[in-house]
Amino acid sequence: MRYLWSIPAAVVAWFVGGFSATYLKGLPEGTTYFVPPRIDLVVLGGFAGGVLAGLLIGRIRIAVPVVLIVAAGMWWLTGNSFGDLLVTLLVASALGGFFGALGTRISVVAAFALALPVAWTALRPAEQLADWRWLWQLNGLLVGAGLAILLYVACWKRGWRSVGSWIPLTGFYLACFGIVASVRLVSQSTGKPMDAVGDASTEAFFQSFEPLLREYWPWMVVGILLAIPMTALKLRALPPPPPPLDPYADKSNDAVLSDDLDWIDQEEPRRRLLARRQPAS
Repeated sequence: MRYLWSIPAAVVAWFVGGFSATYLKGLPEGTTYFVPPRIDLVVLGGFAGGVLAGLLIGRIRIAVPVVLIVAAGMWWLTGNSFGDLLVTLLVASALGGFFGALGTRISVVAAFALALPVAWTALRPAEQLADWRWLWQLNGLLVGAGLAILLYVACWKRGWRSVGSWIPLTGFYLACFGIVASVRLVSQSTGKPMDAVGDASTEAFFQSFEPLLREYWPWMVVGILLAIPMTALKLRALPPPPPPLDPYADKSNDAVLSDDLDWIDQEEPRRRLLARRQPAS
């Protein structure tokens, strides 16, 4: 019964999480691009949608085929030609669905899988509000809130035992901003030599860390401090763990005796009394 709602919800989540913002932006121009043929949207949108779909379905053997069918169908409905971009979309969606479904069992994997979509979403307002007065505060709030959510998700299953993953998760979250910058640069460098594109994307990846840490490190510290009470309140709200099973619950009270004393519980055989022998006279 779960798949009756999770699969339709995963289809909607794949499109909404990956491509809805770009699709709505293109509506005034009369376009109906469900999946625009851009390498950055194909990679980032396909992976983000796959992660959300995998988290909803929760089964790898179901999530991966579903996202592949949805991605191919959306690509066909858009009217794009079948080529390398379709293969890239299918691979990104399948990887996202795999890690998303795996994240339903291991919350740390879910946090790492969500790091790239969260980083991609945190950078979106800066594209539309380049001259806004409160842009630094908005970007810092999104970056810090995204980090707090990821740290909170990492402790969803195992509680404080997963705190050790916060340091590598924070580092990977920062690396995701570099991945987003590199993919966007590759999308803007169409028609250029591959060597020049590779060098420029690598440089963009490493240059994205310094301004991010310099501008938004206070917000990231706030995000870490916010994740601590969030996790503590979540763990307090959980019901207490059930008591351990008693191995002797289905036995009588004297079942705690060792096996060597089991003969005490056994019914003694009925003794047969021999007739008294008459003495010979």
